Amino acid sequence: MTLRLLAVHAHPDDESSKGAATYAYYSDRGVEVTVVSCTGGERGDIQNPGLEPHATAMADRDMAGLRRLEMARAQAFMGIQHRWLGYLDSGLPENGEALQPQSFAMTPLEISGVPLVKVIREVRPHVVITYDENGGYPHPDHIRTHDVTMWALDAAADAEQLPEWGAPWAASKLYYDRIISPQRFRAVYDALVSGAPDHPLLASLQEMTGWMGERQPANITSQVPAGEFFDVRDNALRAHASQVPPDSPFFFWPNDIQRGVWPWEDFELVRSSVETTLPETDLFAGITDEDNQ
Repeated sequence: MTLRLLAVHAHPDDESSKGAATYAYYSDRGVEVTVVSCTGGERGDIQNPGLEPHATAMADRDMAGLRRLEMARAQAFMGIQHRWLGYLDSGLPENGEALQPQSFAMTPLEISGVPLVKVIREVRPHVVITYDENGGYPHPDHIRTHDVTMWALDAAADAEQLPEWGAPWAASKLYYDRIISPQRFRAVYDALVSGAPDHPLLASLQEMTGWMGERQPANITSQVPAGEFFDVRDNALRAHASQVPPDSPFFFWPNDIQRGVWPWEDFELVRSSVETTLPETDLFAGITDEDNQ
C-alpha cells in the first residue's frame, strides 16, 4: 500500500517553515508527499539583508522567478513532489490598502478552488494538511488557502462536481498545522535557560516567548517524531534565501536542544473518516488498505 500526503500552503517558503521535517520524515519512509504552493510569492519583499548580489538583482527584475528557483532547491532537500496552483500573491497590505483584484485572496472560491480539485483527484491523498480558518496568522493568502482547501476537499469528493477533472476522491484525514506554537517556544526557551544560559539566542527567544505566550495554546492532537529531519528542515528553509536570513532567531534554534525537549512537529486532527486514538504519533494512523481505493 502506497500512502500519500498532500500539504497545501500559501507561498513558497511556507512549506519549509511549517512542516518540512514531517514531509522529509514521511518521504524517507516511502510516503508520496506532495506540496502545493497556491501563489508564486511574487509580492514578497527581500527579508535577508545578506542575500547574494546576483540574487538581489534577480529579485529586482523577477521575484517570481527567483522564488521558483528557491522552491526547487527546498523541494530537493525534502525529497517531495511539488505543484504550483498558479495564483498571484496578494501581499500583506497596510491598513486600509486594497488587495489587487486579480490576486489569490480576491479570486472567487469557485474559480481558485478548481485547480486544487484537479490536484486532489490526481494525487489521491490519504492525508491533507493546511491552515486553520485564521490562516495560522492573518495573512490574506493564508486565510484564503484554508478556504480553498476546505472547498476543494468537499468538491473533489463529490462525483457530481467537476467530473471533467477526474474520478472523485475523499481524503481520509485532514490536519491543521500547529508547528509554530507557544508550547514549543516555551519548551525550547526553558531548555536554553537551564542548559545554556549564555546562549546568544536566549534574549531573542525570551522576547518571542513573551509575545507567543499571549496566544492561546495550540490544540495539538498529533505529534510526528521528525526530530532526525530538523537539519533537513533548516536546509529547506535556508534554500528560500530571499525570505529567511540564515541566522534568523525565529526559526533556527539549536537542533540538539530541540530534539531533547520537543522532537516533534505538531498538528491538529480536524476531520477523519477512519478510527484513530488521540493523541497520535502518526498522521496515517487508522488508514488501511481499504482506504487506498
